[in-house]
Amino acid sequence: MHFQEYYRAKQSLIERYLDGSFRNAPDPLASYYEMLRYPLLAGGKRLRPVLTLMVNEMLGGDETNALEAAAALELIHTYSLVHDDLPAMDDDDLRRGKPTMHVVHGEANAILAGDALLTHAFTLIANAPLPPAAVVGIVREVSVASGISGMVGGQFLDLENEGKDIPFETLRTIHECKTGALIRAAVRVGGIIGNADERTFDALTAYGEAIGLAFQIQDDILDVTSDNATLGKNVGSDVKNNKATYVKFFGIEGAQRKAAEAVAKAVDALSSFKSSGYLSALARYIIDRKS
Repeated sequence: MHFQEYYRAKQSLIERYLDGSFRNAPDPLASYYEMLRYPLLAGGKRLRPVLTLMVNEMLGGDETNALEAAAALELIHTYSLVHDDLPAMDDDDLRRGKPTMHVVHGEANAILAGDALLTHAFTLIANAPLPPAAVVGIVREVSVASGISGMVGGQFLDLENEGKDIPFETLRTIHECKTGALIRAAVRVGGIIGNADERTFDALTAYGEAIGLAFQIQDDILDVTSDNATLGKNVGSDVKNNKATYVKFFGIEGAQRKAAEAVAKAVDALSSFKSSGYLSALARYIIDRKS
């Protein structure tokens, strides 16, 4: 099966699962449940849950055992987008080609929606049909990646350093935390569900770190080379907010080289695994994507 077809099949599986979320609401909360579905079902690449499914499959795991944890990662990613778009954060009004959550439903409801998505993600993980040790491992992995050592810490550093001349090491830390941590976690969660041994888990970690970096560098590039319609969000926001980016440090061509180097590291990390073809193709897709 061609990679694009394979990827779309995994996306569709996640979409069907997410579409079943926040239905059958008790009467007083019916309108609130519908609000939660707005950002969750607005589209997107579904990269993080697809990664979890792909890694688990590479290791021979049962796909049905991975769905809850995979969907939980998408809930957490969506929560982060809802909060990032708020006026107090990045103040964006377009996401996934649609008006952002706070534009449609108000800031208070956007904050509550983000809170609900984040906390419900852990309910999904707790209910996953997995051994208790695996559930605990996934909770640890995801909570670290989404907390102060991951996305939240990265967002703090991102906001704290707007308009400042920062060393490259700080930029890399921001990228590793804000974007890379949850992508790395998605890969490692697939490893936990698929019972990866220590050597495999180390290789998966290296892969996840490399594609997380490549993804953020490509985001930096697209912010200056794409357009709103293609990207599904406002381009030029990094320049508007005077943020440090790989493009700002290295220029477009230099950033492209850095992204290609990260992809090469990702592919190399899995080179000894015969069934890693789709994951290698995914790494290349990350820097070929237009949105």
